[in-house]
Amino acid sequence: MTLSVSFAHQFDNLNLDINFRASNGITVLFGRSGTGKTTAINAVAGLFRPDRAYITLDDKTLHDSERRLFVPAYKRRLGYVFQDDRIFPHLTVQQNLEFGAGRAPDRNSGPSTSEIADLLGITALLQRTPHALSGGEKQRVAIGRALLARPKILLMDEPLASLDSLHKAEILPYLERLRELSHLPILYVSHSVAEVARLANAIIIVDDGQITCSGSAEQVLSDPDMVRQFGIRDAGALLTAHVITHHPDGLSELETSGGRILVPRINTSIGAVTRLRILAQDIILSLSKPRNISALNILQVHVTAMRKGLGPGVVVQLSYGTDRLLARITRRSAEALHLHPGDKLFAIVKSVSIAQADIGFGS
Repeated sequence: MTLSVSFAHQFDNLNLDINFRASNGITVLFGRSGTGKTTAINAVAGLFRPDRAYITLDDKTLHDSERRLFVPAYKRRLGYVFQDDRIFPHLTVQQNLEFGAGRAPDRNSGPSTSEIADLLGITALLQRTPHALSGGEKQRVAIGRALLARPKILLMDEPLASLDSLHKAEILPYLERLRELSHLPILYVSHSVAEVARLANAIIIVDDGQITCSGSAEQVLSDPDMVRQFGIRDAGALLTAHVITHHPDGLSELETSGGRILVPRINTSIGAVTRLRILAQDIILSLSKPRNISALNILQVHVTAMRKGLGPGVVVQLSYGTDRLLARITRRSAEALHLHPGDKLFAIVKSVSIAQADIGFGS
């Protein structure tokens, strides 16, 4: 299933000109508030009608302004999960889910209510009413209701924005399962870098109504030119790894394309695929392999690109196997090390600097 979006609209203070494609998996629209992300998914949903638009989902045209063709929202076969849960307060969880199933064109096709409840971990909640649920549980019910309508695409507008960090951590593993098992295009709006790194297959950067960068999550997160978008403290690259072993001292060992990395113990089985985000500010660079230091991860890397900021910092892109890392160092350090593309270095990463929130599951 492929979504193709092209539209333009002139607001008083923003000129939107958006063009992108999204396939199965999670495609994240990322950017600051007010740049046009929610407007974009509302155009896909049929809740906003741009001045000019051509939007298709596979072979079905949803909006063609030149031909004056516009499919209303209720006929677009999509699910929409908003920032707030919007589940019916007078219905039980079971009844909320059944409401979604009742909107499906064919209730006998696709996963059942019990299968969706199991996928989202809400089977034990079916007889509860929303007032007895946490924020994360309510959002899982909202997602389940949307999925049971058998949509061809799922739209999610910052679904975790209203949750605190504890409830975000509660719901993220279920969104990872949804990405791996749903086989749907999911268009997801966010301005949280940690959230994006855990969930995105592809990232589209929206800035002042324009798309400035797009690509796989690994490509975009490791692009030194995108550090300004993500913020200096949140900038970091994404690695795919497999769990090799769990050590008795509380560490897990992961295999990446460049070698093995030790991280605080993660609760998953041997062989599981994980996503690992390493922040640029947590990497130290050395020209020679250090010895007798406390850091356990000493990675052999090569410099592939450098980007000088307006301040004292430099972002260095590093190749590590087939992956890319980012390191943020001072300009003074870069000059003292005489760094240039092609140089061989050692990147030093403390195991304890890799937070549990930066380790996700699935590809």
